[in-house]
Amino acid sequence: MSKIIASAAIRGAHKLVARAEEKWQQAMDRWGAKQEVGFPNTGYYLPVIYGILGVPVKTLGDMEPVLKRAKSLLPPPVREKVHLPYLGPVLDAGMATMFAEEIIEAIRYLEEPDFYTKQEEPVDGRIWLGAADDIILRRRGIEFVDGTAPGFAAVVGAAPSPEVAAKIAQELQEKMLYVFMAAEHNGVRFGEQLVEAGVQIGWPTRLVTFGPDITSAVFAIGFATRAAMSFGGIEPGDFRKILIYNKDRIFAFVLAMGTVTDEWYATAAGAINWGFPTIADTPIPQILPTGVCTYEHVVSNVPHDHMVAKAIEVRGLKVTVTKVPVPVAYGPAFEGERVRKDDVYLECGGGHSPCVEWCTMKNMDEVEDGKIEVIGPEIDDVPAGSHLPLAVVVEVAGRKMQEDFEPILERQIHHLVNYAQGVMHIGQRDIAWFRISKQAKEKGFKLRHIGHILHAKLHQDFGTIFDKVQVKLYTREEDVLPILEKARQVYRARDERIEGMTDETTDVYYSCTLCQSFAPGHVCMISPERTGLCGAYNWMDCKASYEINPTGPNQPVPKGECLDPKLGRFKGVDEFVAKASRGKIQTYNFYSIVHNPMTTCGCCECIAAVLPICNGVMTVNREYTGMTPCGMKFTTLAGMVGGGVSTPGFVGHSKYYITQRKFIAGDGGLLRLVWMPKMLKEEIRERFEKRAAELGVPDLLDRIADETVGVTEEEILPFLEEKQHPALTMEPIL
Repeated sequence: MSKIIASAAIRGAHKLVARAEEKWQQAMDRWGAKQEVGFPNTGYYLPVIYGILGVPVKTLGDMEPVLKRAKSLLPPPVREKVHLPYLGPVLDAGMATMFAEEIIEAIRYLEEPDFYTKQEEPVDGRIWLGAADDIILRRRGIEFVDGTAPGFAAVVGAAPSPEVAAKIAQELQEKMLYVFMAAEHNGVRFGEQLVEAGVQIGWPTRLVTFGPDITSAVFAIGFATRAAMSFGGIEPGDFRKILIYNKDRIFAFVLAMGTVTDEWYATAAGAINWGFPTIADTPIPQILPTGVCTYEHVVSNVPHDHMVAKAIEVRGLKVTVTKVPVPVAYGPAFEGERVRKDDVYLECGGGHSPCVEWCTMKNMDEVEDGKIEVIGPEIDDVPAGSHLPLAVVVEVAGRKMQEDFEPILERQIHHLVNYAQGVMHIGQRDIAWFRISKQAKEKGFKLRHIGHILHAKLHQDFGTIFDKVQVKLYTREEDVLPILEKARQVYRARDERIEGMTDETTDVYYSCTLCQSFAPGHVCMISPERTGLCGAYNWMDCKASYEINPTGPNQPVPKGECLDPKLGRFKGVDEFVAKASRGKIQTYNFYSIVHNPMTTCGCCECIAAVLPICNGVMTVNREYTGMTPCGMKFTTLAGMVGGGVSTPGFVGHSKYYITQRKFIAGDGGLLRLVWMPKMLKEEIRERFEKRAAELGVPDLLDRIADETVGVTEEEILPFLEEKQHPALTMEPIL
């Protein structure tokens, strides 16, 4: 390999390790060895060090052996006359660099506790977000498993101009990639250029400004390392499996823009350990032979308008981009984009006008495939800041189409329309809300393009269940109101049909093995009265999914003989679970948290746990970051039970499942629930109170403790006794 690259990378590693040691000694002199360190709200400590070495760095004192290990990895500087062109010493230097950068950044959290926002988005003009916490990891990391996000680009330095930066960022977004930013070139940073260009940054738009220095790049490597441990089920310290997982599963690469310093070389060498190549815009030496990375390791002098395409080629990433006929950029990265009030050209719904979405099945001869109609004023017919009523009617026909599929297709409108840059969509059914930005309108976006999006994407994603689709958009109130009333009648009928389904009257349940890639023993089983743990799939969704993809993760499972009606054990389910888990799980009970509960994966919305002193159970949702009465936070619970195992006393579940009739029915059901976060109470209040009334305890929600009462069993028990919570008089749960 190039002596120039080897020399620079090794020099850079020596500099960064020395800097880390200096920062550590200063911190030791100021705070002492017992001072706690770490990245906020994570159970992975300093994740690169934890993943590669298996060492949990909790205090400044814990850093000392890591620094010694980093120094032991440093190769001697490359000699001028005798140079061994081996990649190994450079990789060692790169690994030492990763350890050093993580220590430097951890000490920064001590020295400047408010430097990073610790949020998903910029705060008060501060754009540096810092390390992703475990909530972000769980929410965003799953996208790297299910293919929603095939990988990420780690951008270091800056583009020649804000306009070029915005163009590159948009191209990466359109490829569904995350963009992780760090470092500067001539005092300018890529993230700052995006802000100057008016681009929204933050996790929701996949444009993540980790930090201003090259050391912040370690946050990207840390995110990838945690993904391997969290979703790949790899134990800390099993560095070989972590590195192979990232090479094979996390399709990431480095885009280096600007002068490549010794520290950049060292950081790039570190990234190569994970299988992440570097693509540079400057004429630095290249490392073209394959080896650690899938193809080339370093490719240089790439023009900016070719950088993204070249990076995808070098990384071996297969990206499928749907080209829809719209004049704005289109892709999942824009789903989190907001259109603020001052940027709105046209608004439909949102309390200003009626707005409804309705998908309905028609006969084949009633639908003309691809026909898009706007019945009433178009966006060009109204001035900026206008409000219009809107009814989006999607009419589908096909030999395999069923009425049960209507709500499945209808629900896709939210995601598919939101993928258009400058178009915001919130809600569904009769509370839909559209905003179209001035920028989108200037680029030529019209209401009819909503129809074009739905036609193209519904065909691509659901074309196996229908043959034709046409879209009508009504924008006159005299047309919208009758459609609104008719749609509401359909909504009520749908809800009654689904609510009327029970586990007892249904012979077939559905599996979901989507998460087996990171939880090999996990088999989610979905019935009419138990939604999937992630909250994204119910029985109807799985039925539609199976029709769309008969060999996919959602398979019909005849439940067979009922072996235990109270706990919910079925012969057919047991047989399927044993086979689908490859023998790891032989049986589980649908309705119990105590006796062989269902397996749990890392995607669950909530985790329930038994509270023996209170003779009940608690549940905690992913968004709640505080302590719970079982003595663990959500992240700790997820790490303990989320690997696809059946853990008596604990079970993952969706938020909606709490108010379904089979919620831990084998252990007493909803009346056992004694604690949950206040935010979760408010989110499910309406459904909860309805279910509680059915059980004869209409004020049950007010008898349930939350964090304002206490976060230990001893703290909440007096409250439960005062409120006469029914769990206290039930038979012992254990």
